[in-house]
Amino acid sequence: MRKLNNLLVTGGMGFIGSNFIRVLLTMPSFVGRIINLDALTYAGNPASLSDIDKAFGNKRYFFERGSICDRAFIEEIFYKYAIDTVVHFAAESHVDRSILGPEAFIKTNVMGTFTLLDVARNAWRDTDGVLFHHISTDEVYGSLGKTGYFYENTPYDPRSPYSASKASSDHLVMAYHHTYGLPITLSNCSNNYGQYQFPEKFLPLMILNMIEGKPLPVYGDGKNIRDWLFVLDHVSAIWRILTQGRSGEKYNVGGENEWENIRLLNTLIGIVAKKAGLKRQAIEATITYVKDRPGHDRRYAIDCSKIKRELGWQQSVGFEEGLDQTVDWYLSRPDWIAQIRSGEYQNWITHNYTDR
Repeated sequence: MRKLNNLLVTGGMGFIGSNFIRVLLTMPSFVGRIINLDALTYAGNPASLSDIDKAFGNKRYFFERGSICDRAFIEEIFYKYAIDTVVHFAAESHVDRSILGPEAFIKTNVMGTFTLLDVARNAWRDTDGVLFHHISTDEVYGSLGKTGYFYENTPYDPRSPYSASKASSDHLVMAYHHTYGLPITLSNCSNNYGQYQFPEKFLPLMILNMIEGKPLPVYGDGKNIRDWLFVLDHVSAIWRILTQGRSGEKYNVGGENEWENIRLLNTLIGIVAKKAGLKRQAIEATITYVKDRPGHDRRYAIDCSKIKRELGWQQSVGFEEGLDQTVDWYLSRPDWIAQIRSGEYQNWITHNYTDR
């Protein structure tokens, strides 16, 4: 099992990154240090790790604010903390935003990943026990029909500026392994859900709009299909890859849990109505079908048999349980929600979402 000493986690104030940091620092088997690098753009929220900072700050947890495109700053962090592992979450990840403004996605997702890779390559020359792990998305594979699955060897076919930028970063990671021998692993995940997710995403946006009596926007006919993965199951998969994964390999991580958007929304309405004491029919009346977004992929479905077979990973949270936990979390966190929904992006998240 690979030993992890000094982890650089990029994008650690975001949804998956903050859950990853929280789990590792409360895990008895992990005794290393985490250096959280985040630019604190609109989706990064220090409140997501305020308790972790209080418990572990300047002992096993360190926060550095900055851009992954700032090469001099990245080099300084590598040498200051003797980084031996990179867990690369940082990315622009909202599909609609990528359609309206693709440049930021190319800069962060492509050039940022290149900068991290190149700094790691130079810092780790002739060094053993190092690893660069890159977190990516199932969207790089394109769109499926009614049947079939994405496999690790499925050809890439991105359909949006977001997915194209992630596909580019995936190729860079693999190229640095094959060209320079950089020890890497790569994972492509399906739709994550759970606590601390920014409310431009489908589930938190719908939950919050329901309790506030706002419209529930549904793209097209609502029959686009996504595979849903509980965020803590994703974190456990990343841990398996970091400690047991083979260098140069990629692993698909999925929930094996496909839902049409409209069917999921109707299920969610029932849960929220019961927990919040609202009338289901009143919520259903706010469902609003909106014009489909350009290039909207019809179906995603991941085959994750490789990580199960090779690393012994398994999902542990059923979807009903995960949805219950997610709804409970958002209903009990008004302060966190108010903080993250303030400012420049407040109007955006009321009217736009991604079923990423």
